[in-house]
Amino acid sequence: MNSIQELLKEIKNLKPIPAVANQLLAVVDNPDSSMEDIANVIQYDPIITASVLKICNSAFFGLKNPAESIKDAVNMLGTDQVIELVVMKSGAESLSGKQEGYGLENGDIWKYSVASAVLAKQIAVKLSLENKSMIFTSALIKDIGKIILEKYVSRSAEKIQNLLKNKNFSFREAEKKILGIDHAELGAMIAKMWNFSPKMVKIIRHHHLADETMIKDKEIAAVYLADCLCMMLGIGVGSDGLAYRFKNQAMKELGISADDIAMIIAEFGFNMQEVEELLQIV
Repeated sequence: MNSIQELLKEIKNLKPIPAVANQLLAVVDNPDSSMEDIANVIQYDPIITASVLKICNSAFFGLKNPAESIKDAVNMLGTDQVIELVVMKSGAESLSGKQEGYGLENGDIWKYSVASAVLAKQIAVKLSLENKSMIFTSALIKDIGKIILEKYVSRSAEKIQNLLKNKNFSFREAEKKILGIDHAELGAMIAKMWNFSPKMVKIIRHHHLADETMIKDKEIAAVYLADCLCMMLGIGVGSDGLAYRFKNQAMKELGISADDIAMIIAEFGFNMQEVEELLQIV
């Protein structure tokens, strides 16, 4: 495995999520913030402004009067939907491409990331958790570490597969054993370098619940459960998902039943279709 210094150099070369996404989450996290504050952050990024207005004025929403500013868009669509559009637009380029080491084709990790974010938000709504936008964004970018680790995983594929087959390792455990770092740890390093909040860094670092004490944190457990549901639905499975471990205690800690899971999955189909239609507009 290359040194941490080399990994840090690669992180610096990774195209970052625009600062506007991070600024937006900071504003939303402030209980005294207003819709105007949110609009003020977005309106200074011309590319994101254009994308949001294009979506807002599309036939999908069928608005009688077109939005002429970000303030109009926020008022028409609501805070949550605008934030989700911004962070998805911001993360699309960073999470594109093929990750052969993880058995993922072009577009797979992006579709999986969006699906995980949609499911995490559904769980957050079900549990009436605060910071739903932060949970959505954390779930969206939690696997950013795979973008950098992919080539190292590819080079070590035989060693990793040996641990999966003969030692009953999870894929993350095999990463850690062979490479000295796993994608969750690296993802947390990236989030920290991109100045995301300590809470987001913590969720990304622990989204596999390798440290089972983190299961008490409902935000982390919600993102973990969303990840598991993606695997159950066959979204973004790849090599990683084939060696995934489900911790039943997560459902107990969250107070979610099998019937709740069935309802979340049923609702997800509708929500994901809507998101895919919106993303095609951009």
